[in-house]
Amino acid sequence: MPSFDEVLKEAGEFGRFQKRVFFLLSQTGITFSSLFASVVFLGRASDNFWCRIPGAAELSKRCGWTLEEERNFTVLPLHLGNKSSSGECERLDIAWDDSVSCASPLARYGNHSTGYLPLTTCHDNWVYEQPHSSLISEYSLVCGNAWMLDLSQAILNLGFLTGAFTLGYAADRYGRILIYLLSCLGVGICGIIVAFAPNFTVFLIFRFLQGVFGKGTWMTCYVIVTEIVGSDQRIVGIVIQIFFTLGIMILPGIAYLIPTWQGIQLAISLPNFLFLLYYWVVPESPRWLLTRKKGEKALKIMRNIAKHNGKFLSPHYSEITISNEEVSNPSFLDLVRTPQMRRCTFILMYAWFASALIYQGLVMRLGIVGGNLYLDFFISGAVELPAAFLIIVTIDRIGRRLPFAMSNIVAGIACLITAFLPEDISWLKTTVATLGRLSITIAFEVVYLVNSELYPTTLRSFGVSLCSSVCDLGGIIAPFLLFRLAAIWLELPLIIFSILAVVCGVLVLLLPETKGISLPETVEDVEQLS
Repeated sequence: MPSFDEVLKEAGEFGRFQKRVFFLLSQTGITFSSLFASVVFLGRASDNFWCRIPGAAELSKRCGWTLEEERNFTVLPLHLGNKSSSGECERLDIAWDDSVSCASPLARYGNHSTGYLPLTTCHDNWVYEQPHSSLISEYSLVCGNAWMLDLSQAILNLGFLTGAFTLGYAADRYGRILIYLLSCLGVGICGIIVAFAPNFTVFLIFRFLQGVFGKGTWMTCYVIVTEIVGSDQRIVGIVIQIFFTLGIMILPGIAYLIPTWQGIQLAISLPNFLFLLYYWVVPESPRWLLTRKKGEKALKIMRNIAKHNGKFLSPHYSEITISNEEVSNPSFLDLVRTPQMRRCTFILMYAWFASALIYQGLVMRLGIVGGNLYLDFFISGAVELPAAFLIIVTIDRIGRRLPFAMSNIVAGIACLITAFLPEDISWLKTTVATLGRLSITIAFEVVYLVNSELYPTTLRSFGVSLCSSVCDLGGIIAPFLLFRLAAIWLELPLIIFSILAVVCGVLVLLLPETKGISLPETVEDVEQLS
């Protein structure tokens, strides 16, 4: 009986069928990256707000004030009396009633109106010039509640982490395409509920669930793409991440055209319903079917692939070699039971953690030139595009390990140099930091490919999901690590990033080289990799 790779070679390793499936599933990268980075625009800072004095709403209505006039009567005297107070988190400790004059509401307090009135902290009753433009104005995430915006992103990352474990396991047990379609449905439904959440608690619950399902769409589409192409075409695992970058670049355009956060949320969530149409055009992974002892279904799919590719399978292909490895419910112990698998698992987990922490840390620290949020965010995405092209032109020529190791080491050196460059040559400091950002992006994209190539089919989805879940942990830690260390010394985070990156660069040299090698089908295949 022929092996799966032999049948795939005859059916076409990257023909018209695979190209179509690749293009369709790649669109998932756009929606996932939009979800991943959406908090930047959903939680846009609200500069024009102030704390309303009790009774001011009724007085404003009686006197016919505009919002600007009400602000002048309440905030301007506060600012004149206390230059450090802007009227956003503090208000005058007074209350207005029907006896207050419309022409001069503070006249009854005499000289106190110039700033000697007592102040009190504002706990609610904020007024926004654009009340539904962002999460901040929708749920009053200002002043003492500002940390809740960070919580919303942490909850999303927690959803990613949970999805990596639960849906990665489910994809190995119940099938890639089934979990992909269910995840797309979940992202769409949860996204709609998030947009119309009646309170912040409901918002957090369904944002968490959207993160769970979002991770399911991204991980399963990636695994499907890498499993239906030949060993020489697995570079598509890198190309698919270009669509992730395209999502980063498209997001500011969506946010620019749509003025409300609910509109942005719906725009990045509703396209997931279109992916349900893939049920009729994207088949189950034949590699996965073989591991579940469903050789006839796998062969039927392979004949369909050959037909679309203009090929014809030989009549003697009546069966495909089925893995003799016992299929069980995958667990972490399966990833560390044998020496080679154990080494690969721990190194890959560290690589995911370091890449995510450094990547997000550099994004937050470097910032983008200029003050236009939309343009700055677009440029930050464009910086990542060269990474994929550099990988494409090198990875099939010199292998996986060397670019993987060098990108980490270069990122570490760039962080170290940036830390000690003087501030008066900011252009050089920014250039070197950008080089670090580009290098860690390369490392981040290579780890996806290497991870999927170092696990057997029976454990691939679970292994990739488990290892990549550590990157979500890095994403949660990054802002706290950055800001806490920066409070001690501004450049201290870069020193930590440098150490993490260089150590990662050395460790990945201990991984097997997978250039031109067929995807392993069993744990024994992995153990035989050199």
